[in-house]
Amino acid sequence: MSAAVELRGLTRRFGSRVAVDDLTLTVEQGEILALLGQNGAGKTTTLRMLSCLLRPTAGDARLCGHSVTGAPAQVKAVINVSPQETAVAPRLSVRENLELMARLYGADRRAARSRAAAQMERFALTDRAGDRAGKLSGGLQRRLSIAMALISQPRVLFLDEPSLGMDVRARRELWRHVEALRGTVTVLLTTHYLEEAEQLADRVAILDEGRLRALGTAAELKARTGLDSLEAVFLALTKEAEA
Repeated sequence: MSAAVELRGLTRRFGSRVAVDDLTLTVEQGEILALLGQNGAGKTTTLRMLSCLLRPTAGDARLCGHSVTGAPAQVKAVINVSPQETAVAPRLSVRENLELMARLYGADRRAARSRAAAQMERFALTDRAGDRAGKLSGGLQRRLSIAMALISQPRVLFLDEPSLGMDVRARRELWRHVEALRGTVTVLLTTHYLEEAEQLADRVAILDEGRLRALGTAAELKARTGLDSLEAVFLALTKEAEA
């Protein structure tokens, strides 16, 4: 496989504070990569740079061959984002949210209807098509937000804390939809749920104070450290970084 995302020395400073420090890694096409770290570790700042919402202080990243510093318009054409804050228009119906997003990405009315219907089928939202988004449960709103992010047919999708605040059943239902993207859409997700990272991710990147502390599959990281759980690996590496 060829790389979908390449970070080379990606750095972001806010005054004297270094939020992301010389980050270098590669994500293959169709791979799901989980970014783990405590609050302030640099996860969301990294996603903001990769989605061209924040310019790097140093270094660069290429998404599907396009530079975030040299070709942001081309980057934006191949990505989409489902942010931490569920991005739905509460007064619009499920169908209207999806059709609006499709139109914003250039689809005509007929194509927008077709894409909306396909996404509702894909995410089991067809029976809620006429419901106002603001009346949906948190889990359904999150599912709709991801469906909206995918309606532009991105090659790279960023999921920032996709299951934050969900109950166990809603979280596992969402996992099923994210797992279905493997091999077709490259996914970078941030999460505080280590079980989620182990369930969904092909590989895990652990960040601490903006630096990459470890990268590999959950099994590789456990074998490398001699620990028996991803939680133990995470705690050991972040504790070591603080020492």
